[in-house]
Amino acid sequence: MSDNTHDHHDVIAEIKKVTIILSVLTIVELILGFWMIDITSEGLRLGIKGVIVILMMAKAFYIVAYFMHLKHELKNLIMTIIVPLALFIWFIIAFISDGNSFKNLRNNYDRRFKEQSTIQVKQEEHGAKHEAAGSAHGEKATETKKEEHAAGEHH
Repeated sequence: MSDNTHDHHDVIAEIKKVTIILSVLTIVELILGFWMIDITSEGLRLGIKGVIVILMMAKAFYIVAYFMHLKHELKNLIMTIIVPLALFIWFIIAFISDGNSFKNLRNNYDRRFKEQSTIQVKQEEHGAKHEAAGSAHGEKATETKKEEHAAGEHH
């Protein structure tokens, strides 16, 4: 066999290996996802979600490394993807942290906001409100008729 045929078999073996790895990771993710449906413990559900995210990142690595051919490229090209991704993740964490800090500061130092956010408004049912108004109106009309009737008898 020539070197070209040997290289060709290596490439096919590598593609088969990556395909099997991606398939196994996907099947494990699906099993975890369907298993998570029946779990009521929030801590365990959160842990399973974390494992699924890690498996998804592993799949993304294999896809980028093998199918986008970055495994065989220069390290600088890989860094042009990893550094912006790391910055993007950092921005998301920073914005969520900043929003949470603003909410906490607003609750602690703005008394009016805290009062507005903790006041519970009592809501009546729509039909009960109209019935109460209607019965009050009906009582007034009945009293007026009684008064007119009584006034008519006296004259």
